[in-house]
Amino acid sequence: MARVCEITGKKVMTGNNVSHSKRRTKRKFYPNLLTKKFFVPETGEHVTMKISAAGLRIINKKGISAVLKEMKG
Repeated sequence: MARVCEITGKKVMTGNNVSHSKRRTKRKFYPNLLTKKFFVPETGEHVTMKISAAGLRIINKKGISAVLKEMKG
């Protein structure tokens, strides 16, 4: 699976390493992804998701049921 947050859609960005002499080489900026397992009380099952730290904060704020409903609809 790709390095993409399932909630926020954050993914790998590219940029430059810049040395002291201002020489530029390509690099990647990776999102802060976590693989988390959530229990959904409505269905009584566990859901495993790859989410960013910002996505985890959204789940803490709205609840897992509301977030899953937004993702489907």
